[in-house]
Amino acid sequence: MAEAEVHVAMPEEDKPDAETVQVLRDLANRLRIHSIKATCASSTGHPTSCSSAAEIMSVLFFHIMRYKQDDPENPNNDRFILCKRLAFVDVAIGWYRPGLGAACGMAYSGKYFDHASYRVFCLLGDGESWEGSVWEALAFGAHYSLDNLMAIFDVNRLGHSGVLPIENSIEIYQKRCEAFGWNTYVVDGRDVEVLCEVFWQATQVKNKPTAVIAKTFKGRGIPSVEDIENWHGKPMPTERADAIIKLIESQIETNMQLTPKFPIEDSPQINTTEVQMTSLPIYEVGDKVATRKACGLALAKLGHANERVIVLDGDTKNSTFSEIFKKEHPERFIECFIAEQNMVNVALGCTIRGRTIAFVCTFAAFLTRAFDQIRIGSISESNINLIGSHCVVSIGEDGSSQMALEDLAMFRTIPNCTIFYPSDAVSTEYAVFLAANTEGICYIRTNRPETDVIYSPEEKFEIGKAKVIRQSVNDKVTVIGAGVTLLEILVAADELAKQDIPIRVIDLFTIKPLDADTIIAHAKCTAGQIITVEDHHSEGGIREIVCAAVSMEPDILVHGLAVQGVPRSGKPSELLDMCGISASHIIMAVKCMLTN
Repeated sequence: MAEAEVHVAMPEEDKPDAETVQVLRDLANRLRIHSIKATCASSTGHPTSCSSAAEIMSVLFFHIMRYKQDDPENPNNDRFILCKRLAFVDVAIGWYRPGLGAACGMAYSGKYFDHASYRVFCLLGDGESWEGSVWEALAFGAHYSLDNLMAIFDVNRLGHSGVLPIENSIEIYQKRCEAFGWNTYVVDGRDVEVLCEVFWQATQVKNKPTAVIAKTFKGRGIPSVEDIENWHGKPMPTERADAIIKLIESQIETNMQLTPKFPIEDSPQINTTEVQMTSLPIYEVGDKVATRKACGLALAKLGHANERVIVLDGDTKNSTFSEIFKKEHPERFIECFIAEQNMVNVALGCTIRGRTIAFVCTFAAFLTRAFDQIRIGSISESNINLIGSHCVVSIGEDGSSQMALEDLAMFRTIPNCTIFYPSDAVSTEYAVFLAANTEGICYIRTNRPETDVIYSPEEKFEIGKAKVIRQSVNDKVTVIGAGVTLLEILVAADELAKQDIPIRVIDLFTIKPLDADTIIAHAKCTAGQIITVEDHHSEGGIREIVCAAVSMEPDILVHGLAVQGVPRSGKPSELLDMCGISASHIIMAVKCMLTN
């Protein structure tokens, strides 16, 4: 029985009768058999973990959750998060990758955006509960009173390689969850009657999420395996599997099936596709605007174009300018505080089943903390947009700890990821609207200092299409950049023109996909001579991706200027010069290439 105080008597019509209880027990055993058969057939898997949670799964899917079996993507269905990708599992969390943050995002969407009745259930292993992002999610869920969310901790004592530190001390899990502000129950995870009652009790709790601490046994029901070490991730031996299955089958008393309850159909119909720019950017050539501020203004404008646009920020809104969105659309702004892993997970959850268009804002350097969550989002084919501001040495006095010098390399490794690197306010606004309409992970890199607007509002931008912004028939070298370095290239181009050394200037706009055709075509017009300039480490940056693009072309030489070593604090102009990516260094590089 639950050790938490029960405040409301469970109605008779909601109590399972004796027959239903037996069917639930039988379904749990059938789940055990399925897990043994499946893992034997594939020669890999986790039958012992499946066995420990079998009663929990049986009660959830066949007595508690509301969903349409033939329509798993129905927006009214209850949601379920587990570290496996199944028809009713919305995020491919993967082994030991906590999904509670994604569950928080789903629950937040259900309560505050959809205002719907669906509930969210997340099953966690006791091993994964040692991840810090789980506790970030617990703090988030309590702060936002997500009473439509339930976390079930399957406490079976054994981890991947041995016994976990607090073993079956379920009272410790209980105290921790209660300390984070969750309504908490402790149960015997093998008792389907108790599980039915506790899961029902959770539906009666208001303004608090619920944690169910279920004491279970790994490998339950399997002789010489239950609660024994060194069986994690191992299928049953072929010579023993048939005997184990027959033993479990002997405990099954019924052939009945249970039909899940239908969901309450109160989720609103929405449209998150084909978001149009309602008006041209307001900037004029020559204006000085930081791309981070242009991004904040573009998000607010996007919010007026579609009511399902949401913005998440990690306590940096006054620096990323996402506070502009918050001011105009406060009901669609989520403050996630300094918990970037959970922030990305929440965004993933918010976008499941196409319920929102989510933008995540923070300093680009801080997104490196959430790399695993970002790559899992890509594996799950999620559509989220990440905005990293305060890139590179141009942030100046804030120092190297806040300079993103590896973010392009990180995002380049993400499958199906689009990387925008706008160079002025106009291209930034177009990047935001393009990202809103692009499938997969999108990353927009913005800068801190105010910089010149170089494009007219009527300029057209496309993903994978670079801009050639300076060219003549006499150009000697093609110089490629983006962001702050593009502006340094333009200064260098003006000075070199005075010395009768014209150069061709290309603004990449998107780093991935790269416009290789434009680069190759214009490099051939300048005797195959290319210089890349980037405010990023040389490893994994612009030079490397350009080199890859031209690698099959004969007679093209690529020279790169990039940040070397660890920068220090200083004025932006001083740091650009110190790191060798200022206009003066570009001029020297051009002259050096022409004389060699």
